[in-house]
Formats: sequence, C-alpha cells, structure tokens
Amino acid sequence: MIIKTFIEPPIDNNNYLIIDEQSREAALVDCSAVGVNGVNGEINPALSEFGATLKYILLTHGHFDHVAGIRNNPDVKVVMHENDLRWLSKVNQYLPMFGMPEITVPKVDIFVKDGDVIKLGETEIKVIHTPGHTQGGVCYLVDGKLFSGDTIFREAVGRCDLEGGDFDQIVESIQSKIFTLPPETVIYPGHGRMTSVEWEKEHNRFL
Repeated sequence: MIIKTFIEPPIDNNNYLIIDEQSREAALVDCSAVGVNGVNGEINPALSEFGATLKYILLTHGHFDHVAGIRNNPDVKVVMHENDLRWLSKVNQYLPMFGMPEITVPKVDIFVKDGDVIKLGETEIKVIHTPGHTQGGVCYLVDGKLFSGDTIFREAVGRCDLEGGDFDQIVESIQSKIFTLPPETVIYPGHGRMTSVEWEKEHNRFL
C-alpha cells in the first residue's frame, strides 16, 4: 500500500492518498483543496506517477475544511456517515469566512456505518464510527494504519464545542474503539503530525 500526504491551506488539513499497489485503485481520505477532476491539483500528478485511478473520496466527517475540494465526478464515489449530512449541507456558510470559494454541495454516493468494509483492490478499509467531534465522524483502518480525521490528534482530541460535539462521547469513542487497537497502530490525523495508539495512551492529557 502506498500513502502520500497532502497538507492543504488555509487550515493545514492533512489529505491522504491511499493506493493499492496491485490493482492501482486509490482512495483519498478527505478532500480540502479545490482542483480538477474532483481533487486537488497536486493529487492528480500523484495518481499519474503511480498509474493509479481514484475510486473513492473517504470523508472522515462533514466539516467544510475536509470537503471543500470535492467536485462531483461520476467516476469517484464520495463516502461518509449519514449523520454528518447536515454539516455537508452547510458548507457554503463557512467557506467565505476563510476566503474560500463556495462550492456545489457534493453528492454522497455511499453511506457507511461502524464495521463496514470498503474494498480497494485487495486492500480492505474498515470503517470505525467515532462520534464526538461530530455525530457522523469516522476513522478508516487499513493495514495497521488509522486515518482518524479530527477524532484524535497527537496529544490532543478534536474540538467538541461545535454543533453535535460532545466531549464525553469523543473520549468514549477513543477509549473503546481506538485504544483497543494494537499499540503499534499508526495514527494519521486530520491535522498535525502522525502518532500511534501507544503514544496517545501514554501522553494524551485529554484521555
């Protein structure tokens, strides 16, 4: 499996391109910056470099900074949890505040729930529902790597003061669904540096 990271302004979101090396099918975890063909302009050359075809955009949640780069494309399926549709519908209330252009609200093609598996060639991506930052927040687990969105960061957790946020709930999500993963599981967060389950168990002051 190939992973490439793209850090996107203005809020320095981490977008992750995952490529199955055998099938050359690819998924993009979150899509923050405006580009062509539904994805950021830097991601298209990366797809070409590896001879890969983008199959999915996997949204960790519906906040504007994680969806602003999506353009409807019939060849690319947008995936998210149904509980965050209300955030997706509000995206244009927030984009102008950060100097970003309004977008056509993306169409969601696939709604996922806890325990679902998405196939990328022979690679299996497991969906883990982790409400707390938002009610539809999910993480994606693949080959010992967790793409956590804004559920957990290095030594921090996602903010819970926005609509649908719940601090007790995010703590429960992390302790019952993330901290039960093997300690060597690498965490790729929605912002900031990578971390691991082991490190967060020892150093995350919120938990």
